[in-house]
Amino acid sequence: MKAVAVFPGKHVAEVIDYAEPRIEAAMQVKMKILEIGVCGTDREIAAFEYGTPPDGEDHLVIGHEALAEVTEVGAGVTRVKVGDLVVPMVRRPCPHATCQACQAGRADFCYTDDFTERGIKQVHGFMTEYIMDDEQYLNVVPAHLRDVAVLTEPLTIAEKALAQIWEVQQRLPWGCPPLMSKVTDDAATNGRLNDEAHAANTSTNISTSIAAYCHKAVVLGAGPVGLLGAMMLVANGFETYVYSRAGSDDTRGGLIESFGAKFIKAETHTVEQMAQEVGGIDVVYEAVGASQLAFDVIKVLDTNAVFVFTGIPGRKGAVEIDIDAIMRNLVLKNQIVFGTVNAARSHYEAAISDIEKFEQQFPDAVRGLITGRFKIDEALPLLRQGSQGIKSVVAVN
Repeated sequence: MKAVAVFPGKHVAEVIDYAEPRIEAAMQVKMKILEIGVCGTDREIAAFEYGTPPDGEDHLVIGHEALAEVTEVGAGVTRVKVGDLVVPMVRRPCPHATCQACQAGRADFCYTDDFTERGIKQVHGFMTEYIMDDEQYLNVVPAHLRDVAVLTEPLTIAEKALAQIWEVQQRLPWGCPPLMSKVTDDAATNGRLNDEAHAANTSTNISTSIAAYCHKAVVLGAGPVGLLGAMMLVANGFETYVYSRAGSDDTRGGLIESFGAKFIKAETHTVEQMAQEVGGIDVVYEAVGASQLAFDVIKVLDTNAVFVFTGIPGRKGAVEIDIDAIMRNLVLKNQIVFGTVNAARSHYEAAISDIEKFEQQFPDAVRGLITGRFKIDEALPLLRQGSQGIKSVVAVN
């Protein structure tokens, strides 16, 4: 069968002949790859910036944003069945018994950095015709999401970020003072709050309700990860703005407006002007990997705000940062800055659920993210030429 692989030692990327896998253990599942999303990580690996082959091998089969169909299962498999559509997870736990995160099923928080990742680090990826995996790493997708389910893995980045935002913000009464009494009174009337939660104003129900009233989020970057994050924030009740360069692509602004967010062009608005138009930034979801932009935006965060880094900047020159202003605001305004990477099973499940919501609420927008489908023999130009539209997908079968 065909596979797209990189040979780091030779600085070569090519379509290779690859042995079709066979089930050899009770918990293994054989799958036919349907689609693979092409992302910046794949392009960086194909440019030999990183990417590590399995031990003892000279090549790495790339691809980690996969949608597959189960074709065969081992004798012990119970979570999936033949014919199921599945999205496989990317990261796998390290082997160390002392790693509390991996032992708890949270390899996305691995302490040792000895984790492996399909198509990225020491394990072959999914840009091929058939793959094998253990059932514990598979997430079943409803059949009616077939056309958009390949977006699941990039959406998990935003899902993990939002989960941490809710957890972090439970440290404070996170809402709008004029609306707090209405939200809590309505909740109490409907019997959703106990007396302790009503007095403290800190329950998850209150936080979620308040978000629907007033929280404002800014997404940095209008690539697939940014746009999926913006959709998620809109679906979760945030007044959402996307701040990005428009370039020559005028279609993204219309797509952003179509699912209820607002597009602010970096060509026409400075960071300060953007912040003034938003009118108080509660959350920033960074999805562009531009360090100067990120630290400029940190300076204009509102009180009690959260800034989430998901992008990784390339190796460029030094940038100017007003450290004093940032540090002063972090302390005096109770702000939080954190980074996040990869995802756990709960985030995959949340992503699948949210994609289903997107399909119901703004189907044209979510389908519009996929702007090109290509054969596996056409994958190499996609990896070399950079972004094609919004999201390019390799349709294998």
